[in-house]
Amino acid sequence: MVSLTEGDLIIGAGQRSAIATLVERKTRYTILVPLPGGHAAALVADALISVFTPLPAGLRRTLTWDQGNEMFQHARIEHATGLSIYFADPHSPWQRGTNENTNGLLRQYLPKSTDLGSYPGHELDRIAAELNHRPRLCLADRTPAQLMRRWHLPIMQIRDDP
Repeated sequence: MVSLTEGDLIIGAGQRSAIATLVERKTRYTILVPLPGGHAAALVADALISVFTPLPAGLRRTLTWDQGNEMFQHARIEHATGLSIYFADPHSPWQRGTNENTNGLLRQYLPKSTDLGSYPGHELDRIAAELNHRPRLCLADRTPAQLMRRWHLPIMQIRDDP
């Protein structure tokens, strides 16, 4: 399985806080990455490197992101993780449609008026687990967690209980 991951930031109230969202395109498996120090390029790069580095090589193939300044250090991320990073064309959210849809689902849990810095990592893990255990019509009513297990991918983020 070739993993094609899409990523983006969800920005909190007053653009003072953010969370990185990563979604594997085929399974819709979601990982939420806390950015407690802010969403400057160096902080985003550090956070993405820490998330992707321990994943199996099959889950570190590509990452498609928008044109945001937070990815100025994309070369450092590529070098540290082995990812190939691609950028969607400006004003073309359909090129990262899976991530855009997932971000819409996440707004049910994380409204735009929320200070995202107030969510500890374990709370973000709980939200991601709930999404990963939600059946999806596009997955023939299977869940992202079921599909990840089906591929026998040893990821620590896969949990049996939401």
